[in-house]
Amino acid sequence: MEIKQLITFSHAAENLNFTQTAKLLNFAQSSVTAQIKALEDEIGKPLFERLGKRLILTEAGHMFKQYAEKMIRLSEEAILAANGEEEPTGTLTIGAQESQCTYRLPLILKEFKDAFPKVKLIFKPAHSDEMARKQLMEGALDIAFIMDKVRPEGSLRVEELIKEELKLVVALNHPNSILSLEDLKYETLLLTETGCSYRIMLEDSLKSAGVYPLDKIEFVSIEAIKQCVIAGLGVALLPEMVVEKDIKEGRMKGFSWKTFDSPLYTQIAWHKDKLMTPPLEAFIRLTRKIYLSE
Repeated sequence: MEIKQLITFSHAAENLNFTQTAKLLNFAQSSVTAQIKALEDEIGKPLFERLGKRLILTEAGHMFKQYAEKMIRLSEEAILAANGEEEPTGTLTIGAQESQCTYRLPLILKEFKDAFPKVKLIFKPAHSDEMARKQLMEGALDIAFIMDKVRPEGSLRVEELIKEELKLVVALNHPNSILSLEDLKYETLLLTETGCSYRIMLEDSLKSAGVYPLDKIEFVSIEAIKQCVIAGLGVALLPEMVVEKDIKEGRMKGFSWKTFDSPLYTQIAWHKDKLMTPPLEAFIRLTRKIYLSE
């Protein structure tokens, strides 16, 4: 199999549309079809199937996608290593939560792109820390930002960057102080997605205390949660970095939340067997410098 075929398959597996894949790669659609057919013949199993007008990955396709992405990245890294004196190129695929992307990473990205203008950066949402760990193990991410308790990581190398404080936030006209789990009994909780570390810690603490809030609403966006807090729809537990400015500028009230036994840390993680290219090493060094200076 050829790298060109793997790249075509990777795009097709991502967008599940051969016509769109052909446009992205500047190929004729017949060329995309032929490349996928050649891969399927070599593997001995179909990678895609059609259900009506929908194109979906087969079980073999899902499995092969993980290895195709690894081989594409390894090819890029091999070229980079072989051209050691050339200006670094290649791709870094980074997993991060919305809060990190919005409030912490812009400064890192600006400095990194100034130093490595030819390195392509791809961000993938990591709505849960378990998802980020799984994608690191599968090679779908080069590096990830995780907000969680400190714990053993097996095949991953994980470094603590900064301890995160949490704030329970409410609307300005909220009549009560909320300082304990019991105070949440008659509140509507505005929650991040399932798998978020501080949501898990909050729900586990409530369950252990026998406290069952009035209602729960789940969101995919922290910014949406903030707007709903401001509107008085409910209360939310969020990282201080996300709400600090809103509290200072009088858009919401915040209460420090130290109910949990174990603190949360933002951590940076990568696979122990990952080839440490110059751009990857530089990104890690820059991240340490900026996070640890806060």
